[in-house]
Formats: sequence, structure tokens, C-alpha cells
Amino acid sequence: MTAVQTSARDLFRAAYENRYTWDSSFPGYTTDVTLHQGDQTYAGRARVNTDLSAEVFEIEDEAALKLVKGQLWEVAVHRVRREFEDTHGKNKFSFGETDDTGAVKILVEGKAAGDHYKVRNDEVVLVHRHIHGVVVTINTFSTQDTGAGYLPHTYDSVYHDPKTGEQKQGRSEFTDEYQQVGDYFILSRRVVTSADGPDLEFLFSNIELLA
Repeated sequence: MTAVQTSARDLFRAAYENRYTWDSSFPGYTTDVTLHQGDQTYAGRARVNTDLSAEVFEIEDEAALKLVKGQLWEVAVHRVRREFEDTHGKNKFSFGETDDTGAVKILVEGKAAGDHYKVRNDEVVLVHRHIHGVVVTINTFSTQDTGAGYLPHTYDSVYHDPKTGEQKQGRSEFTDEYQQVGDYFILSRRVVTSADGPDLEFLFSNIELLA
């Protein structure tokens, strides 16, 4: 018997559907938040609503407030559950090379031509996408298994100009930690290091789901 060969589309779909996302019953939550930015510390409260919009309270520094809101939005937008066909239905996929870690390159044709991914063990371990006039490349180095999909634990990101290929800013490294609250995994800590600025540490505690 010969094994049935998996198509590039099926391999990518399996990894896409293995990501951890929040279901349609996600109620939102409140949390205490502390931001360490270099030698500065800011503390306040935050609320993520059912529509995944974020509100931050008690942080008066505008730049710090913007940083916290940005992280909450970025986390929430990656937890949105979208069907594979809604996101990638118009794209065609083909195999690229397999690297020495066993990650398989998936090339995209059609609406998102020029984008590519790498998949290993039913996880997307590299994303290379054109987004809002830049090219972002994200490498995932380790993940957390929630039992209902995986979450990135350590990863990096680099931005390039899509026309010139010039790097837009320094490489950023991330470490994310999640805790289970009720039926949901919610970010409790994020550390961001970058050559472009001071290290950032976001701490989220006393997380409570909204009724």
C-alpha cells in the first residue's frame, strides 16, 4: 500500500486549524496590568470586551497607554476564530523546500502571492506576509500546547520594505506566557526585547472573565 500524499493546502490547513483561538462565547475579561519599560514602571487596569476591543484605565502616560492597548489588541486579534476558507479560500498553495528542522515551506499563489509559511508538526513555525505596506516575517521557536490548539511561546519578528527589501526596524524577540482562566487561555506575561528601544515587560494579573 502506498501512503496518501498530503497536499500543500491540507498540510497548511491542518496547522492553521491547530492554532488556539477563542470561541464565539468568549465573554471578555478584566485584568490588572503592569508595564516595565526600561527603568520606568506603569500600572493600571484593562478590559477586553466581547468584541475584542480593549480599554485601559489609570495609566496617564500616553505612550505607555498606547503600548498596553496595542499589545491587548494584538493578542485579541490573533485569538479570533476564522474559518480557513474565509481567510485562505482564494489562495492556492504549493510545496517549497524542507529545511533541516523538518519544517516544510508552503508557497502561496493567488490573492496573497508572494507570501509563504513554514509548517512543522501541525504548527505554523514561520509566517512571511505582506501586511499594510510592509513585509513581516515571524519565526516561532517554541509553543505552548493548550490541549485545544497551540500558542506561540518564543518568537521573533522583522519588518522589510516590500519594494526595496530594506529592513524597516530592528529585530524584536518575544516571550509570551498564558494562564487558563475558566475555559480560556489568556496572556499573563509578555517580554519584548529589541535593538530599537528599551526592553518591555507586560504583566497581566487578577484576570477575571466578564459575566
